[in-house]
Amino acid sequence: MVQARSLLAIDTHSHSRLNGFGPFRPAAVQAIAVYVCICNGVTDHQIREAAANGCRTVSELTMRTGAGSTCGSCLDMAGDILAEHHAVAGFPLPMLGDALAA
Repeated sequence: MVQARSLLAIDTHSHSRLNGFGPFRPAAVQAIAVYVCICNGVTDHQIREAAANGCRTVSELTMRTGAGSTCGSCLDMAGDILAEHHAVAGFPLPMLGDALAA
């Protein structure tokens, strides 16, 4: 019997940036939600959504999502995801109009 794969993957904090979990991961990997906080069921997608809605600190993330409020082992990874989101979102784009005028 063939079982369908779930879109949610359980994460045991064993992944690293070396296996495709960095700011420039392939689109197929981006679509898969990874549990960052297993205790409270918070995924990386929920953390990025909170960051997009103005969440800037891990303590604020804990208040909004509950991530890290039980055992705290996910706080480093949650902080990395927040920092990654704000670093990529704050990256300035070149102004092509000025370059063409020069």
